[in-house]
Amino acid sequence: MTPDLIVTNARVLTMDGARPRAEAVALSGGRIAAVGPRREVEAMAGGQTRVIDARGRSLLPGFVESHLHLVLGGAELSHLHLTGLHGLDALRDAFRAFSARHPDRPLLMAQGADYGIIGRPMTRADLDAMLPDRPIAITAHDHHTVWANTAALKAAGILHGMATPHGHEVVMGDDGLATGELREFEAFAPVIALGGEARLNLGIATGAEPSPWPDAAERAIDKAKVLAGLKHCAAHGITSMVNMDGNLYTLALLREMQGEGNLLARVKVPFHFKPHMDLADLDRADEMTQTFNDDWLQSGFVKMFMDGVVDSRTAFMLEDYPGMPGHRSEPLFAPDRFRQIATEIDRRGLQIAVHAIGDGAVRCTIDGYEAAQKANGPRDSRHRIEHIELIHRDDIPRLGALGITASLQPPHPPGVMDFPLLPTMDRIARHRWRDAYLWRTLVQAGAPVAYASDWPVTDVSVMRGLCAALTRQPFDGCADERLGLMETLAAYTAGGAWAAHREKVTGRLVPGLAGDLVLIDTDVEAAAPESLGTTAVALTVCGGHITHEAL
Repeated sequence: MTPDLIVTNARVLTMDGARPRAEAVALSGGRIAAVGPRREVEAMAGGQTRVIDARGRSLLPGFVESHLHLVLGGAELSHLHLTGLHGLDALRDAFRAFSARHPDRPLLMAQGADYGIIGRPMTRADLDAMLPDRPIAITAHDHHTVWANTAALKAAGILHGMATPHGHEVVMGDDGLATGELREFEAFAPVIALGGEARLNLGIATGAEPSPWPDAAERAIDKAKVLAGLKHCAAHGITSMVNMDGNLYTLALLREMQGEGNLLARVKVPFHFKPHMDLADLDRADEMTQTFNDDWLQSGFVKMFMDGVVDSRTAFMLEDYPGMPGHRSEPLFAPDRFRQIATEIDRRGLQIAVHAIGDGAVRCTIDGYEAAQKANGPRDSRHRIEHIELIHRDDIPRLGALGITASLQPPHPPGVMDFPLLPTMDRIARHRWRDAYLWRTLVQAGAPVAYASDWPVTDVSVMRGLCAALTRQPFDGCADERLGLMETLAAYTAGGAWAAHREKVTGRLVPGLAGDLVLIDTDVEAAAPESLGTTAVALTVCGGHITHEAL
């Protein structure tokens, strides 16, 4: 068949061990038709073939974003972004300018604040001093804490507190009123709803579906936000993604967008299992898996949260938090119950992905996966642990032994990219720093690894992630945890595809696989690692269709 597209004169990194390098790639009918020397591939061109001269740029399989939040990220593109901003004066000026640009918004929401943005714990009084007459709120960079002013708390009906599930908290002050700090999704859901984004947060907040089902006009509003996210991802070379929030409604929106020609990437969406659910709720996961199971839209996995995050001290630890005797937080699922749930999910043939940041949460998750394997027998489950920011040394070899995927985010470690060392590292006992944010140690112990951004927690740019992965410096007295360039690229492509059970579709440049390509505007092997963060994507192709072009 005559190729539709040929990219030639490229430094092709195939991620295929049998043939790791090439000069040109041909696509036909949405699939890879040929990979090889430019003379051979160029000879395949016909009169209708588009031929692109890469001029020595790097050509790779489309990036597999193994952990992101597409819908939330798309919605948040229109919010105020505070990354790198510090101090009350800077924060006030940013909010006032944003307020002037958006006089009619019911909520002014900001994103990307680190926990030390004003040098001390933030309260509603701090935000009141910036804009007392309009509801404003700030989401922490990890998306597990929101700070709101008095106007927002009043409008949301939570100034006087609110009953929340275990692990979620409206923090109250001595005066009997909310301080403005809202921990975890169900605590800040009423504030998010003020901005009209409650439907898009349901999956990650409660695991529920919108009721009543949104009408066409409401779906159009939501699809516009999702499309903004898809275009943003395409501009960064992403052709496949594991969306770590969502529900049946998310998949329905994406299917509609596919019919409209606006599905710009392959997407997997989980069923969220929450602590209030029982095992019968997994029937919904089965329904999603059976209904959506093709090369473009899939479910097939269950997402759970075992704990919170280090900065708010809601990550479940095996040791007390420094300076807080007796406080280790608690798992969101009791260990015995999680083993039962994991066993049932595994019995149904579904994959499991668990957010586990503290070493206690990581151990509970591993124990649950081990129990499932003992009960059901070994299978190619590829169960995952998301983040693994701290792990006990005794648990490291268990990941490889059980085939558990380590889903890691190179921009996350404190001191890398946008994340300051403090206050995060103050929350981890200094003698445990050597067990924090491990990459190379996990790989050496046999754990499969997939890299991702966790966008919108960090910039979706894989190139910034590459920069973070290759330039990270060890914590004081700790080992160097960096992987090499090719290992890192593999974790963003073939590793992510394998972790998502998608290696037979994408993740490598091999004839017959999906025509998913990314052309990087440099020779990544020759580039200085510190320069990769600013390197642009010249071309993104998904299923043979160009979804981003900046040639």
